[in-house]
Amino acid sequence: MQTLSIFTPKVASLATPHRDSGMPTRRRRKSSVLGGSLVGIPSISCAASRRSRNGPLFNGKKCSLGGRPFALALALEQEPAGEVVGEVSDSERVDVRALALRLQTAKTADHVEESLKNSAADLPLPVYSSIIRGFGNEKLLEPAFALVEWLKRKEEEDTGFGPNLYIYNSLLGAVKQAGKFELVDVVMEEMTRRGIVLNVVTYNTLMSVHLEQRRPKEALRVLDDIKKNGLSPSPVTYSTILLAYRELEDAGGAIEFYVKLREEYERGEIDGSEEYDWEEEFVKLKNFTARICYLVLRRYLVNEVDPSATVFRILSCMDKAQLKPGRAECERLIWACTREGHYTVARELYGRIRETEAGISLSVCNHVIWLMGKAKKWWAALEVYEDLLDKGPKPNNLSYELIISHFNVLLTAARRKGIWRWGVRLINKMVDKGLRPGTREWNAVLVACSKASETTTAVQIFRRMVEQGEKPTILSYGALLSALEKGKLYDEALRVWEHMTRVGVQPNLYAYTILASVYIGKGKYEMADSILREMAERKIEPTVVTFNAIITGCAKKQMGGAAFEWFHRMRVWNVKPNEITYDMLVEALAGDGKPRLAYEMYLRARKEGLQLSSKSYDVVVESCGAYSTSLDIVALGQRPTEKKKKGLKIRKNLTEFCNLADLPRRGKPFDKSEIYTSQMKES
Repeated sequence: MQTLSIFTPKVASLATPHRDSGMPTRRRRKSSVLGGSLVGIPSISCAASRRSRNGPLFNGKKCSLGGRPFALALALEQEPAGEVVGEVSDSERVDVRALALRLQTAKTADHVEESLKNSAADLPLPVYSSIIRGFGNEKLLEPAFALVEWLKRKEEEDTGFGPNLYIYNSLLGAVKQAGKFELVDVVMEEMTRRGIVLNVVTYNTLMSVHLEQRRPKEALRVLDDIKKNGLSPSPVTYSTILLAYRELEDAGGAIEFYVKLREEYERGEIDGSEEYDWEEEFVKLKNFTARICYLVLRRYLVNEVDPSATVFRILSCMDKAQLKPGRAECERLIWACTREGHYTVARELYGRIRETEAGISLSVCNHVIWLMGKAKKWWAALEVYEDLLDKGPKPNNLSYELIISHFNVLLTAARRKGIWRWGVRLINKMVDKGLRPGTREWNAVLVACSKASETTTAVQIFRRMVEQGEKPTILSYGALLSALEKGKLYDEALRVWEHMTRVGVQPNLYAYTILASVYIGKGKYEMADSILREMAERKIEPTVVTFNAIITGCAKKQMGGAAFEWFHRMRVWNVKPNEITYDMLVEALAGDGKPRLAYEMYLRARKEGLQLSSKSYDVVVESCGAYSTSLDIVALGQRPTEKKKKGLKIRKNLTEFCNLADLPRRGKPFDKSEIYTSQMKES
């Protein structure tokens, strides 16, 4: 058999405390006749006094059964109490819990009569109201309806009492708690048939039923019925209206309703009954309205891809209504910001928290840094990190790792596009903020300098890297060697190579390729052979890039014969030439006075389906003309289109980088001193 576990309604402390009894408006006082609460239902003392059917139900002090706070949740708990019981002695106390346990299996009025017999002859109606509400909490409607039928039978027997407004309000609340909404109309029709005049508690229960059925617009219409019938809405009524706006996700409507209500109160248009402390109630309604707005904002952030415009509009309305969200609400809303499009909302909420100077959670700051990085707002993320350093709280390892990862993204972009100046500035910014760049960060700047042929800067960055205690890798040495080779500092490059091998860093294909270019630049062609042999010993296969570097070096020295020889060695190594190979070979042959061979190599490239540059076309035509060598213009084909100049590409790369980093296109001019450490500048 199912037992009655607990009768106290499930409540949540969201807003207004319950004081909705429906009795004449007098301030309540705690009754001395209430016993201790037994499993949620109080033991009630009662007097064996006579009750008049037409007059007041009971004489004596008015008591509030339970005295519990009103809970504003989707299942609103209405307290249909308010009946008056008299002062009695302790010997007349009633164990309501035991009484309810006997009634919980009753299905008809006869079962109730059998269960109660003579023990309930003098019990007051509040006892039955409490029991009916308890049955509703346990979703036991059969005994609740059976008890009401039994009370109706007692009324017909002219025992002096029967079901009244409070009993039916309790029954209506029980139906709502049990979720049997189809029975609401049954109860309402019974109340109408018996001529029972509804009070505000009844209407509040109907409003909560509409909310349970996800019909918030119907709940809003109940307020009109309350006013039409000359009743004064209670704090519960207003709180339920706010819940209806919450269900509609209409934060603007909730704010408008609250502002209008506040203005009516200030003009003295709200019932000033002593039953409610309206000054206190409005503080709670204000907080609850702000809570409703928070819930709607969070719903938008969770469900919408880009709700920024709506969120900002609601925040603006809240500010005008003096309903600004507090730190806790702002932090929870920031946690709800997880999409790229949420970054503007997160930044606004973060700024609001900082303005209050009430402190901020470090985990929230880390979340903002992460979100800014996800939205590619790297500089905004750095500003948050700077706030941690300047204003607190002190950043932790996660803060450090997040901001380092953001720097890595920017440094990687600078490396790929050769924007070496921003690479240097990013490294300096890391050092200024107490972030220690690792090998990965230093290498990114070195590669950017190498791509931009910034030899001096590469040397200084490499030196700073070593001074900071970072061990250079093969990528570090490769970038430095490349920068030195492009600056034609061949002897310095060879010294770097010797140092690299001495410290035990094993060269890779890229390093060998640069070394071959260095020897070609020094005119030591025979050393290139030894490099290839050393590569073969280490089982490192040369690629087309390796041969292109050697042929390019020969072209710069106008050694066409050597270039042509290395071109044939590619076949020995089973390496297929590409467009760069033929471009450099044609240039080398033409520069060495071999126009016919240059012309033949150009035609050979065309037969292989390669598209050479316009420069190679011009070199062939000019060299053949200079040496009076005949050529077939038709065989050469149309002159290839001009490729974009390097300067234009650099400007494009800089623009793309600024867009990526969320930086202005025009910034502070770069100062060469930025490549040096502070110690070096002082010396």
